[in-house]
Amino acid sequence: MPTRTPSPDPASFLPLKPQDYFILFVLVEAECHGYRMVQEIARLTDGRIRMEAGNLYRSIRRLSRQGLVDESDRRPAPDADDERRRYYRITDLGRQVFAAETARMRAVVVSADARLSADGGEAPK
Repeated sequence: MPTRTPSPDPASFLPLKPQDYFILFVLVEAECHGYRMVQEIARLTDGRIRMEAGNLYRSIRRLSRQGLVDESDRRPAPDADDERRRYYRITDLGRQVFAAETARMRAVVVSADARLSADGGEAPK
């Protein structure tokens, strides 16, 4: 009977680089192509993170090697798509890593709010 390699611990990928987090953030909602990812990341960050194509695809290749992102086989109808586009999807491990990073960041924010309140400062709403 072949032995099964255990899945990596999602926490072992943390903390994520901001651009990696936002790539996973976009892909959690839906499979999409690179240009759409660039647009969505800019929208989600109010333009604070603007990814250039070269940086985006380097990040996607790294996330793919780590098993967090895969190229998708699904395609829109040919008349509604450009055949040169590559579509990407988040893997189950990628979804677990995204959830773990979101929880980690939430804990940091709760701790920071508590520290600000204890210091007499007011946590932003």
